Amino acid sequence: MDRRDVVDKALEVLGAVGLPDLTMRRLGTELGVQQSALYHHFANKQALLGAVADEILARGPQSASVAEIGWEERVRACCRDLRTAVLAYPDGADVVSSMFAFGLGGAAPFCSLEGLLGEAGLTPEVAPAAARTLLHYVYGHAVSQQAREQALRLGAIPDDGAADDFEVGLQLVVDGIRARLGRGQ
Repeated sequence: MDRRDVVDKALEVLGAVGLPDLTMRRLGTELGVQQSALYHHFANKQALLGAVADEILARGPQSASVAEIGWEERVRACCRDLRTAVLAYPDGADVVSSMFAFGLGGAAPFCSLEGLLGEAGLTPEVAPAAARTLLHYVYGHAVSQQAREQALRLGAIPDDGAADDFEVGLQLVVDGIRARLGRGQ
């Protein structure tokens, strides 16, 4: 067993039962080892979740690297890819956003967005804030969507057929960034 085996099994368990039931004990049982064996590969559960966050992102689509399209479409593509990646696992948005906030994983989308926004003309002081704003929007929307989907599955709320407004909100944030560029920051 190596780190990759532990991360793969953690993703499998996350996909099956969600974050609250992804415990080191359960993971050890699923891998057929004592819980303590996991600490040979990861210092603690947070370190494991950081690696899980990075793997969630690595397994997601990567369409934003197409250089032939303008910065706005590349930013939207990066955000769509990120959303797709975190929605692929129950509580995926929670895992990735938390690990990014803790500085333990999930930094790739921030780095990509910061670079794209810098190339678009935002200053080094503004580009990181704009990148974080986009991440907050994507993660917040995904967490809300996953919570709603879980409540619908459990029958806790009725399906009111609410429309998915992700693209509208994303365009509002991109419009704000474009306006900031137009003002010279």
